[in-house]
Amino acid sequence: MTQKSTIEEIRTRFDNDVERFSNLDTGQVSTIDATISLELITEAAKRIEPAATHLLDVGCGAGNYTLKMLQKLPGLNCTLVDLSRPMLDKAFERVSQQTNGIVKTVQGDIREVFLPENHFDIILAGAVLHHLRDDEDWEITFRKLYSLLKPGGCLMISDLVIQETTAISEYTWERYGDYLESISGKDYRRKVLEYVDKEDSPRSVTYQMELMKKVGFRSTDILHKNMCFAAFGGIK
Repeated sequence: MTQKSTIEEIRTRFDNDVERFSNLDTGQVSTIDATISLELITEAAKRIEPAATHLLDVGCGAGNYTLKMLQKLPGLNCTLVDLSRPMLDKAFERVSQQTNGIVKTVQGDIREVFLPENHFDIILAGAVLHHLRDDEDWEITFRKLYSLLKPGGCLMISDLVIQETTAISEYTWERYGDYLESISGKDYRRKVLEYVDKEDSPRSVTYQMELMKKVGFRSTDILHKNMCFAAFGGIK
């Protein structure tokens, strides 16, 4: 297995890619059904917490997920967390224009930053958790996210995932490679798959939903899955 990227390497890459990630059409072209998953997790969050006042966007990037949430629940107080300061600055600029609520930015790793417990109605985690590494990383992060939610609040995830069965996983990655090649040719396929191998360490939907139950979530649901991308969540 390729030596995985460090947190600092990931931060640096996103520092240099703000404009591309400010647009769903360019920032998530390699993500299957990106716009569908974005719609589903925000609509589900609205229906679970229609009176929500506080939103946390983990790994917010340039703010796309929060902006979509604000279309459904205007006026939210928004806390944006990301490793990259340029990403946070861009997200703050964009989100502040769309809400009269308080917008806060927090630079750092979600596992380490201080945030108030039992405070957020909705937590969005879009294309971020696949950067976690070992089982301890995953459990620490899910316990942290659970602790930040108010009772009845929801964690909504849209992310890269793997399969539980090796044969199915191999087939899925082959299909995903074909999808990438159909977008921009063989070189693009190679580039994206090499990037995933270097930077990402996704887990299956089953693993994550079982972990959510382990740390205390009372219910979980799968909203959408297409090959190696899924949208799902849990309620505290």
